[in-house]
Order: sequence, then structure tokens, then C-alpha cells
Amino acid sequence: MSTSSVPRPEPAAPSGPVRGTRLPLAVRHRMPDGAPAALALFGAVRFAGILVVITADHLAGHPLTRSLAHSWDSRWYLHIAAHGYGRLIWISPAGAVQTDWAFFPLYPWLVRAALTVLPCTPGQAALTVAWTAAGVAAYGLYLIGHHLYGRTAATALVALWAVLPHSVELTIAYTESLFAALAVWSLYCVLKGRWLWAGSLAALAGLSRPTGFAVAAALGVAAALELLRRRGRVPFTLWAGALLAPLGWLGYVLWVGARTGDLFRGYFTVQSAWDSRFDFGAGAVRFLRMLFRYGGGVVYPVALTLVLTGLVLFGLLCLDRAPLVLVVFAGVLVLLVLGGSGSFSSKPRFLLPAFPLLIPPARALARTWRVRPARALLVGGALAVVSLLYGAYVIVVAHSPL
Repeated sequence: MSTSSVPRPEPAAPSGPVRGTRLPLAVRHRMPDGAPAALALFGAVRFAGILVVITADHLAGHPLTRSLAHSWDSRWYLHIAAHGYGRLIWISPAGAVQTDWAFFPLYPWLVRAALTVLPCTPGQAALTVAWTAAGVAAYGLYLIGHHLYGRTAATALVALWAVLPHSVELTIAYTESLFAALAVWSLYCVLKGRWLWAGSLAALAGLSRPTGFAVAAALGVAAALELLRRRGRVPFTLWAGALLAPLGWLGYVLWVGARTGDLFRGYFTVQSAWDSRFDFGAGAVRFLRMLFRYGGGVVYPVALTLVLTGLVLFGLLCLDRAPLVLVVFAGVLVLLVLGGSGSFSSKPRFLLPAFPLLIPPARALARTWRVRPARALLVGGALAVVSLLYGAYVIVVAHSPL
């Protein structure tokens, strides 16, 4: 007998007034149209980048995943994950004592957690965390683009982030993908008015990188603007989110200060040993002088070009009247890149999480797609080829700091 002919009991009527229940964020969320395709595109480009790096390692006679899991700072993160802090120092050629306290803890914590639940090596665990975070960040980018500008612009935003010249560093054992994921989702929560989520994610972002306070700064400005707009009549969650946001960054800085015996200046002394400090652009001026006098091969001129491009894109972002929270976040990162010391070859990497800079070109690419899709595909394909080849060059061939 067909079950369609069996009478079904009517649902019991509620005994009291019906009240809407607010489900958890993860349950309420529904993936918008176009997101799977955008994420597939991002995954395809970055997977191709991984294959190109592995091939370059093979041609160079290196272990196949050496450049992905054991490049530069990756070795410090893996050591922290395995042994904790205070176990590794390095004496630089200039005599500076460099310690592992310069590296923020969230990424090695997650690597250690992955090692406890997955049957893998430390390098594989580090890559698993980085790749997962990159995918989470790409999805958050799509949500922000879709929320503000629609499906086509959101897809273009994700695609452009995938083909940046230094996007290869989203898929190595570095912290950029983790910081980007936390920053993107925190800023998305600000745009949606979910202040407690935004502050919690901003606090985690502050535990992931020294530049993590950029998220707290953006959230603080957005909260202050909301206070002015609503004349102080704001929900408690706004106050809580704004207070939570800087706690991750501030907590680690003070912890390092306590370990060094100088609570407020200890962390910055540690960073100075790595030639990492805010010098108001003096280091950038010295770099330009040396570059024009002696040249810089391939990496350094490209790094200068990318930083100048980022500055131009920030101006376009301001003219585009993007939401203030995105402008402040990108502006703080651009300011730190321009005014910070350290190797200039690393500065394009520091701009990777500054995704709002890509909003103006993403909108332009979306407009091109609507009228001349072939031209948009040509531009995207060319950028992808450059990204894959240059990424492998930076990671495997060049000896400049990442």
C-alpha cells in the first residue's frame, strides 16, 4: 500500500504563543548562489600553484614538499609547535639574538592540535591548517563581496585573491592564510552587525600575527561610528565585541614582555632583533636608495611595484566609498607596510590579507565580464600564469626572505 494514502496526524498545537528561536550562526547560514563555483576556482588555482612548486622542487633536486612546509619562518613555527616557546634562538650575522618569542602562538597551537588528532608529520599538519584556513578565508571573501556588490563581483574578488603574485604564500606553512581567514570573517560579522562574533574573531586574529591588531582597530572605528550614529543607544554586544577585539594581540605582547622582564617594551625589543619595527618609512627610503644604486634582481623591483600598486589600490578603495571598516583595516596594513622596517621582499606578503584593496579591480573585472567575457577570461588567465610561475620562483629559486 502506498504510504501516501496513510492518514498523517496533525501536528500538536503549541500550548503558548509562538516565539521565534534564534539558531546558532552555523545552522542559520545558507551558502549564497555562486559560492561553490568561486571556491572551486580558488581551489583549482591554488592547487595548480602547489603542483608547480612541487615540480620546481623536483627540478631543483629538493625534497618535494620542502618549500611548502619548511621555508624560512615555517621552521620556527614547526619548532614552536613541537617544543613550545623559549627553546630556540638564532644569532644573526649582525650579532642580534633572535628568539622564537617574535612569532605569535595561534598557528603553532593549531598545528600541535592537528598533530594530536591526525596521523601525519608536523609539516603535513602545518600545511593542513594553512590550506584549510585559505579555503575558509576565500569563502568569507565571497560572502563579503556578495553582500556588498553581488555574485559576479564576489567571484572576481575571490579569483583575484587567488592569482596575486604572492598568493603562493597562502598555501605554505605560514600564518597569512590563518590571519586572513580570521580577519575576513570578523569584518564580515561587523558588516552584518554581529559584534560579539566580530570581537571574538578579532581577538583570535590578534593571536595569529603581529599585524593582527589591524582587525581590532577597524572594529573599534566601526563601533565608534555606530555609537555616534545611534547616539549611544547600542546593544551590549557592541561594547563586548569592541572590548574583546584587542585582547589577543595585547595579551601575547604583555606575555612576552613579562618573560623578558620588561612588560611594555619587551616584545618590541624582541622584534627589533629581527629588524622589525615601525620606523616611519626610514627603512623604505634606505631600500629605495640601495635599489636604485645597485639594483635588486627580480624579487625586489617586483616587491616595490606591488607595494606601490597596493598604495594606488588603497586610494581607489577610498574613492569607491567602501564600508569604513574595510577601509580602516586595509589602511592600517598599508601603513604598516610603508612605515615598517625589515626586508622589502616580505612586504607583498604582508599585504596578502589586505583583501579590500582588491575590491576596485574586482568590480571593474565584473563589469568587463558582463560585456566582454572573453577579455575578462584573458586577463584572469594571464594573471594566473604569472602568479603560478612567480610564486614558484619566489618560493624555490629566489633566496630572498619570504
